[in-house]
Amino acid sequence: MSDEKSARKGFSTRAIHHGHDPYAGHGALNPPLYLSSTYAFPTVEDGAARFAGEQAGFVYSRVGNPTTQLLEQRIADLEGGEAAVVTASGQGATTSLLWTLLAPGDEVIADKTLYGCTFGYLNHGLAKFGVTITHLDLTEPRNLEAAIGPRTKLVFFESPANPNMRLVDIAAISAIARRHGAVTVVDNTYCTPYLQRPIELGADYVLHSATKYLGGHGDLLAGAIVGPRESLLQVRFYGLKDMTGAVLSSQDAFLVLRGMKTLALRMHRHSENANGIAGLLAGHPKVDVCHYPGLESFPQRELAQRQMKLPGGMLAFELKGGIDAGRRFMNALRLITRAVSLGDAESLAQHPASMTHSFYTPEERKEHLIGEGLVRISAGLEDLDDLLEDVAQALDAA
Repeated sequence: MSDEKSARKGFSTRAIHHGHDPYAGHGALNPPLYLSSTYAFPTVEDGAARFAGEQAGFVYSRVGNPTTQLLEQRIADLEGGEAAVVTASGQGATTSLLWTLLAPGDEVIADKTLYGCTFGYLNHGLAKFGVTITHLDLTEPRNLEAAIGPRTKLVFFESPANPNMRLVDIAAISAIARRHGAVTVVDNTYCTPYLQRPIELGADYVLHSATKYLGGHGDLLAGAIVGPRESLLQVRFYGLKDMTGAVLSSQDAFLVLRGMKTLALRMHRHSENANGIAGLLAGHPKVDVCHYPGLESFPQRELAQRQMKLPGGMLAFELKGGIDAGRRFMNALRLITRAVSLGDAESLAQHPASMTHSFYTPEERKEHLIGEGLVRISAGLEDLDDLLEDVAQALDAA
């Protein structure tokens, strides 16, 4: 389907059809999987023109492959961005982008709560190379307005934040950053472009761990960056090609393309199941607090309704018995699987302090608002009654 035709179609139609014309590919309903590391040039002159960027065409799969290119076109279209670059993991997307945009002497202002490996890359990686990392509570835009300065190159956050579900007002933060000459980078993994489109709200770049909801089946690793076309050319030929080498295989790109065909359907089911689980947790006498944007008690519910289409499939909660009760709850689960990651068909539960956020010291977890007893659940696609039964019996054990 051509770009012009695609622009007039709905989300799921574009997720299934954008960028591929079966009649131009021997009638194959699915786009072909290209298994080639290198590409032939008709002449030496053609090869030179491609290397110089003067001629369209593929050179080597570290910088482009027809299958990964289609995935990039489709993700960019769904996010409302000019272009996309896909990578071998979500961490590969983050590092490829930031290595390209930042230089010694620059400052990154990041939200207080981040995915553990992102926190590690910023504070234990970039900080060693002369980049200043400043963490603020970006749920209050005035905090950014007070702290941003001439060295601030980039503002980075997740919304909702992993793992405690804090929301950031994307439009407000992006407007402040732009006024001060900084770019805004939003990790949109939790929401996907079906639930939230940060670029339409003013952000400059969007990141994804496509391992999660975009792939949707727990059988691959992938990442994606969406943003301005010219800037992403630099990311492709510097951040990805030279700095990280985090190149997505064509096989995994093919699987992400397959997963995205059902993205909208899955996000509805994930949200329905998460909402049901959150309702049970929020009213349970053993639960101290449940964090889920769909709850009426959620402090940022108005913001969630304004910038998210649905509350999503992720939730977090703390039991009144603290970390020991959390462990008993986790170990009592029978249907929900104890595992990290998220966005799979299977419901997953994990303990951030000992798993995804173990990169933080206990003092850092406290400072960055990650409770020692916090439990995170990724609601899968199972029947809700079965999930509720499992959560209820695990609460009894807690």
